[in-house]
Amino acid sequence: METDAVTLDEVDRSLVHALQIDGRASFRTIGQALGVSENTVARRYRRLRTTGVLRVIGTFNGARLGYSAWTIRLRCTPDAAGSIATALAKRTDTSFVHLLSGGTEISFSTQTRSNDESDASLLHQLPRTARVTAVSAHLLLDHYVLPHHWTGLASLTPVQAAILTPPPSDDSPVDLGDGDQNLLSALARDGRASHAELAAATGWSDSTVRRRIAALRRAGVLSFLVDIPSAALGFRAEARLWMTVQPSQLTTVGAAMANHPETSLVAMTTGPTNLLAAVNCRDTQDLSRYLTERIASLDAIRTMETAPVIRTFKRAGTLLLPPRPQPG
Repeated sequence: METDAVTLDEVDRSLVHALQIDGRASFRTIGQALGVSENTVARRYRRLRTTGVLRVIGTFNGARLGYSAWTIRLRCTPDAAGSIATALAKRTDTSFVHLLSGGTEISFSTQTRSNDESDASLLHQLPRTARVTAVSAHLLLDHYVLPHHWTGLASLTPVQAAILTPPPSDDSPVDLGDGDQNLLSALARDGRASHAELAAATGWSDSTVRRRIAALRRAGVLSFLVDIPSAALGFRAEARLWMTVQPSQLTTVGAAMANHPETSLVAMTTGPTNLLAAVNCRDTQDLSRYLTERIASLDAIRTMETAPVIRTFKRAGTLLLPPRPQPG
């Protein structure tokens, strides 16, 4: 079902925000925070989940284990961009695969274990065709805001949010074992999979699954991300901003942009530009105002390239299939 066919009301939006705070919170706890019944929460979640609007995804924070995060830009001929983006979205090591800039550019994210692996996976394994005209890889050096902290999802009061807020991670030491990969893979498919389902995927007992999820979350290795198209929330103009900022003001600008409700990602990067932002606006006029008012007021930004998102092939580990043709 297409996003436009589903309308989110106040309860739906509150549910989305609740899941952003804790993607594995029980329906009972969410109901207590929202002031509605457990059955209402379960029914609303299943509706959004079944229609393909909402998913909760378990995400792996590789930085805690020495991984590096990258964003890659591919420039392609228009006839090749769709097929290349589809191929990239099917890979298990990619996320946030977008078609940009009139259908001639693809951006996507990935994590790699080492510099040697970065060279291999990011350059040598990319599609080799004359229709890819340029490739650039940008190492993410620091984040000022990440998608799971995007304030555009916010609708709960601080008191409601406090009911749902899990204990903060304490960076406990952790080593991943063979079963952890199966656990993380299962949670990447469905972050709200039951303990019984996760036990079947790992070969562990329910209690072991429960303890391991808690340990990985406590160590900051595992977190949960709400996977929902911004259009479902009324944000129909997405863009990526590639900015060159005066180095002495980079942290100041990044922190300022992190407070903008339009931004779901602000990160310092390597490359010809040094700051990347993902922006979500209500429409193109709203995007224009954001660029000419909020961004224009940040004097330390020297250059900026704006790349509109034309189509999203994959968000947080979720392959997005094209909508089925409607019968004539």
